[in-house]
Amino acid sequence: MSAGRAVTVVVHREGDPRSRQFRLPLWGARALVGGGALLGVAIAVGAVLYAPIVRSAASVAGLKSRIARLEAERNQVQVLARQLDEAEQRYERIRGMMGGAVVPVLPDLSSTPIPAVAPLVVPPPDAPARYETGLSIPRHWPLDQRGIITRGPIGAGARDETHSGVDIAVPVGTPIRASGGGVVAEVGDDPEYGLFVLLDHPNQYQSLYGHASRLLVHLGDTVLAGQVVALAGSTGRSTGPHLHFEIRRGSRAIDPRTVVKEGP
Repeated sequence: MSAGRAVTVVVHREGDPRSRQFRLPLWGARALVGGGALLGVAIAVGAVLYAPIVRSAASVAGLKSRIARLEAERNQVQVLARQLDEAEQRYERIRGMMGGAVVPVLPDLSSTPIPAVAPLVVPPPDAPARYETGLSIPRHWPLDQRGIITRGPIGAGARDETHSGVDIAVPVGTPIRASGGGVVAEVGDDPEYGLFVLLDHPNQYQSLYGHASRLLVHLGDTVLAGQVVALAGSTGRSTGPHLHFEIRRGSRAIDPRTVVKEGP
């Protein structure tokens, strides 16, 4: 295609019978080829230099996303901290209304030995027996501990609901002892008294022990004063662990504290 110092370029379009010819000087062709080569080199160099910029831009975008996530987490921590401060303030107000610490501070036992068992008090040999033998009227406190009387007898006609006997708050499992020697007249489960024991005593006395968690005697058994007949609980119509202790005479309930001189 070259003749002398010129270059002829023939352009033939497909489907067209005619052709077009362009005649370029030799130096022009060389300049065109050199310019194309320089353009290719420039594109390659630009690609090499632009790649780190693209990677940096992508890294910056990732950093911005991470910063945004950290900002959101920091805001959540601030919200939780405010909620914790509000809860502590409400706790302090509750402590103030109750007049003391809600959770008592435990004593420092690092220098104080912890007893393994409760001490036993043994009466002297010549001391009179606490309980009499045989059948007897109910005159003894039915618990080994004093307990707390939370409700006393309420007779008919009062504004509050009638209540026979006394309720004594004690932990579940506390031994319940017969107030006097007697015979088990009734034993079972009642919707009102829960698990209960009813004893017959001399002189038309009866004693009843209700809301037990477990019964330890059976119908017809003869028990002695002080014998464990049941364990305290919260069965039947009860709002918490306690013993319902009741004394009757001639089928009429009387205040147990008029007969029993022990206890609180």
